[in-house]
Amino acid sequence: MSTQYLSIAKDFSRFPSGRFRSDGPHSGESFREDHLAPNLKSGAQLVVNLDGVAGLPSSFLEEAFGGLVRNHNFTPSQLESLLRFEALTPRMQTYPKMIWDYIARATHAAETAR
Repeated sequence: MSTQYLSIAKDFSRFPSGRFRSDGPHSGESFREDHLAPNLKSGAQLVVNLDGVAGLPSSFLEEAFGGLVRNHNFTPSQLESLLRFEALTPRMQTYPKMIWDYIARATHAAETAR
């Protein structure tokens, strides 16, 4: 399996914010649709580097990563095998757990809606 690397700060924006494209060019929806989903659908393992951003708002993270479940039908097990996070800066090291929580909540919501 090949590995792709994606830096939020370098490949997307140092200032990610907002949930939807209508919130601005650096939204979670934009990141998911333009970067995350295409890379994950290729079947390669994706390492997302979280360092270098001014912050990672919850609305951005939930839409970007929870939206993989809602909008692209990824399962948690698929994402666990395809997605990794790199956070070398101490203040960024809490974010991977938050992201996995958003994925779990989106999965639960999708299962409840069925």
